[in-house]
Amino acid sequence: MRPRTFDELVGQEHLLVPGSPLALMRDGRHLSSIVLWGPPGTGKTTIARLLAHAAGVPFVAFSAVLSGVREVRETMQRAAEARRRSGRPTILFVDEIHRFNRAQQDAFLAHVERGDIVLVGATTENPSFEVNSALLSRARVLVLRELQPRHLRTLLERALADPERGLGGAVRAEPAALDLIAAAADGDARRALNTLEIAAAAAAARGGAVGEADVREALARRHLRYDRAGEEHYNLISALHKSLRDSDPHAGLYWLARMLAAGEDPLYVARRLVRFASEDVGNADPRALPLAVAAFQAYHQLGTPEGELALAQCCVYLATAPKSNAVYVGFQRAVAEVEASGSLPPPLVLRNAPTRLMKDLGYGAGYRYAHDEEGGIADQQHLPDELAGRRFYEPTESGEEAAIARRMREWERLLAERRRAGGGEAPGGG
Repeated sequence: MRPRTFDELVGQEHLLVPGSPLALMRDGRHLSSIVLWGPPGTGKTTIARLLAHAAGVPFVAFSAVLSGVREVRETMQRAAEARRRSGRPTILFVDEIHRFNRAQQDAFLAHVERGDIVLVGATTENPSFEVNSALLSRARVLVLRELQPRHLRTLLERALADPERGLGGAVRAEPAALDLIAAAADGDARRALNTLEIAAAAAAARGGAVGEADVREALARRHLRYDRAGEEHYNLISALHKSLRDSDPHAGLYWLARMLAAGEDPLYVARRLVRFASEDVGNADPRALPLAVAAFQAYHQLGTPEGELALAQCCVYLATAPKSNAVYVGFQRAVAEVEASGSLPPPLVLRNAPTRLMKDLGYGAGYRYAHDEEGGIADQQHLPDELAGRRFYEPTESGEEAAIARRMREWERLLAERRRAGGGEAPGGG
């Protein structure tokens, strides 16, 4: 049911008043780069496609979530070659452009300036904060308004009647059912049409009209939109993180499902799971980190809904894994020490000595190669003199980290015996 002409576009009439930038582009009088800023399901992708059709130029679309630097470069190269052949630019539609970092966004600049592409970026976030200022200076920002229930009613009635793209009158719908869909869609046309499709299938199966009960059943798994920078966002991710830390897989799955159902970016959740694997599981189960990274990659490849199962598997694994924050605590101690003591020099024994002068200054003098030492450990100072003997990492007895703790104790015992036998003092910690 995507609109095929600008006349079919609903709810964004303010963008098409005579003389407006979009109206001029529609009429082929001035094609320029734009950023479409608005809530989900308001017509950003549709506008980009309609512009390309009206202008008669090539159209290329990709998502900033799923595309990387390589795809951007290849697309830019093809657009430049197409312009050399035809003299016409390519309309490049970048969905969720705010997910590209500043360097990736900069890659568009030269091609926009040369006229290889007309960039149409789409974002649900404030472009003043999320889009590179250099790019914004070369593009107009057009603000799309949230669709009102009356706009959604128009789309729903059109879908019921359209014989080519819709239901073609095969199923009727009670007015109250359409009102319920329009109210529950949160201004999102895609959500409204998807709900109608599910409800219509249920009504057709029993040979009746779409009623409120059909709609409520279709809405049982609706995706509620919420502010991804607001309080609820942080409340839910906090609940997920703490449930996993407390080894509760049931709550972990629930909060994961809540976040995904609310419309949270699954890749944001995946990144938090990767962080949790290091911060709260750590070396108690070193398999947790590669599993979390694999879950991130799996979702990146599969998307929704298939990729969500990988996140759920990772969630359960992390919740039921042995826990240790020793790496996190140790690293925080090291960071605090660096901030407090500044740039302390490495011991001479550890320094690289590629030149004769450095060797004469004692760089690397007396260095012991650990593989040639008993037990594979060399008795030499590794921290700066001012920090000799300091300890940052204290392994726990949890999970596989217990083996690390035993191994470290054994090394300390071995070094102590070696020093007693040699009658020497410890050269310092580290």
